[in-house]
Amino acid sequence: MKKTLILGGARSGKSSLAEQLATPSEQICYIATATAFDVEMSQRIKLHQQQRPKHWQLVECPLILSETLTQLSASGQTVLVDCLTLWLNNQLYHSPDQDFALLRQQLADAVAQFEGQLILVSNEVGMGLVPLGELNRIFVDQQGWLNQQLARVCDEVIFVAAGLPLYLKRGTDAAD
Repeated sequence: MKKTLILGGARSGKSSLAEQLATPSEQICYIATATAFDVEMSQRIKLHQQQRPKHWQLVECPLILSETLTQLSASGQTVLVDCLTLWLNNQLYHSPDQDFALLRQQLADAVAQFEGQLILVSNEVGMGLVPLGELNRIFVDQQGWLNQQLARVCDEVIFVAAGLPLYLKRGTDAAD
């Protein structure tokens, strides 16, 4: 089975592509990492919930993603994680002084050892201006390092812009 990392900017079509890739599977586990910190985010979450098929299993996982992936490994389900950017944001919010290199390594290990089809969605946030504020720069750095680390262990990496996929890395079993 294949591990796919889908990268792109906000509203690029990442989630739609991830859901399309997952849909042929009969059993799908959707791991949602979002936390509703405000009304606007609550609305975004509600929209995602309405768009997802009702028969998909939902696991809300704002923090313990490595452990959750380990538990779901070899379950026979396609597992879709949306999204790593919000998961990282949650980590920074809840524990800004933690060892992020260790956190990234734990997640990369869980992904590398995952048995089954895994689809990860993550934002590419490092293509614009260097953000103002130390915490914002830390976030951009951590997100970039996380994306690089996961790209190394995934079979397939897709960059999405304007709803169009660009394959950056294809596994040996990937079709044209």
